Amino acid sequence: MSAKTYQERALKILKNIIEKESENIRKASEIMAESIASGHLVHLFGSGHSALPVMDIFPRYGSYVGLHPLVDPRLIWFNVIGPGGARELLWIERQEGYIKNFLQSFNFYKEDSMVVYSHGGLNAAPIEAALYAKDKGMKVIGITSMDNYKHVKPLHSSGKSLADIADIVIDNCAPLEDALVEIEGQEAKIGASSTLSVIFISMSLLCETAKILKEKGIDLPTFVSPNVTNLPKDNNDIVYAKYTEYVKNLKV
Repeated sequence: MSAKTYQERALKILKNIIEKESENIRKASEIMAESIASGHLVHLFGSGHSALPVMDIFPRYGSYVGLHPLVDPRLIWFNVIGPGGARELLWIERQEGYIKNFLQSFNFYKEDSMVVYSHGGLNAAPIEAALYAKDKGMKVIGITSMDNYKHVKPLHSSGKSLADIADIVIDNCAPLEDALVEIEGQEAKIGASSTLSVIFISMSLLCETAKILKEKGIDLPTFVSPNVTNLPKDNNDIVYAKYTEYVKNLKV
């Protein structure tokens, strides 16, 4: 059964993350906690499908103030073809020199940190986002496929892939081709895995960072589901207000 094959292979990826990447997740969480504890931000960047974890980590039920998603609408799609289509964004994210035009709209500090997502780790957008962050003195956490890194040569003029730039690299443990399942009579594999794995990693980072921050006595204004009854009804309004104050103080 192909569904069972996908489930088994996907679960193996998650188990590999636990077994092989827990120490890198811990180290990355320490960097993130250091930024937030100092009153600064953890920026999150990804393009194409890698924008999905950026949008999912904050704002989200169970996430908290201190995380700053960097989402360029030109680098995500809302159509398959035509305006806002996937084909257009795939072209843009490969163009060297583009991403600085997006990032220059924000203020960054050396006390900040940046998480950069890219399954392939090869396109110009994530590579140049990581380089931009490093130029600003930030520590960079790269979440990428090390299978890709080992088997595909860099395409960027710097000669670097995302894994060459990041201070901490977390392997998403997904295969180079991303898809997992062979179907009889079908040449290409079916069923992507990298989004599943990077959401798993992202929520692991979120939880470990929260633990470190609470041990430091840092308050965590946290979004909650409206179904939660043991917190004030205006809890999320308070979180929005604290986030607004946070980014205004930093003049982001």
